[in-house]
Amino acid sequence: MPIPLFELEPLAQQAWLRERLARPAPREARNLSDGFRLPGRHGAPTPAAVLVPLINRDDGLTVLFTERSRDLPDHPGQISFPGGRVEPGDADAGIAALREAEEEVGLSRERVTLLGRLEPYETVTGYRVTPVVGWVEPPVEIKADPVEVAEVFEVPLAFLLEPANLQRHFRMIGDTRRDYYAIPYGDRYIWGATAAMLLIFDRTLRAV
Repeated sequence: MPIPLFELEPLAQQAWLRERLARPAPREARNLSDGFRLPGRHGAPTPAAVLVPLINRDDGLTVLFTERSRDLPDHPGQISFPGGRVEPGDADAGIAALREAEEEVGLSRERVTLLGRLEPYETVTGYRVTPVVGWVEPPVEIKADPVEVAEVFEVPLAFLLEPANLQRHFRMIGDTRRDYYAIPYGDRYIWGATAAMLLIFDRTLRAV
């Protein structure tokens, strides 16, 4: 089913996205976490939030991603959304996502309009991540934190929501099979939790 989003003007796109995200999550967008935890990461999950930044470019919406530093203890070198754990001073997941985006990539919260949230996703490292969708209006000044972020880049949203671009793979961790989603883009490899959250986004938008 084609997504009407790409046939709309920017203001109508915002309204359409906000309405879709306000609905209860469809069944097919729930429980997509793989249920696997790395050794030593069992127990209650740590609340976290990421910003899914939709940038209103002249030639269409794009999504901003980060490539995580290879020196980080969790998910080193992987492609992700800006985000991190919800701190005690954060009023909610939306505030946490905005704060983390400012800290990681210098994205001013004044340029972001929050449109809604997606179903949470639990990572293998023990975080329960709430993806928060934000509309970003250029001009956008990006200044990556060199400690956490190796690179910042954008991918067209239409590419990410094209079903033919989504792949399903698995790897063995000892005797345990771990299935995961992936969306290759040029020499970028978006996989794991980030690809799964994009699938949650896609299914949320396509639900009737």
